[in-house]
Amino acid sequence: MTFDVEIVLRARDHAITERIEQAGEPGEWTETDVAAILREILLAIDRAQNPGAAERYVALRGFSWIVEPATGGVVIAIEIPSGAAVAGPFDIAQPALDRMISLALASASPKTVVH
Repeated sequence: MTFDVEIVLRARDHAITERIEQAGEPGEWTETDVAAILREILLAIDRAQNPGAAERYVALRGFSWIVEPATGGVVIAIEIPSGAAVAGPFDIAQPALDRMISLALASASPKTVVH
């Protein structure tokens, strides 16, 4: 599927829209797919802030997120210190996407290591 990400960077008064491709339809997604989508949204913010820069590693931490109802489904809204993005809409139930995002973020969290 294809979806839009609208990005507003801090100290800017206009949005930038980027189109992203994701395999499969929202009803078929797994937490791995959702983690990939979150990374793509964060990379889109980075591309808006640093056009022409090489793609960087993305960690799934340090950002706020919410899944909100919208025309045509739900959207994922993300806020980081450099700006915010809204992606979607996605044709999936809000609780299901909330759960998959929570699982994706939990599995991406650093594990405690005892030596």
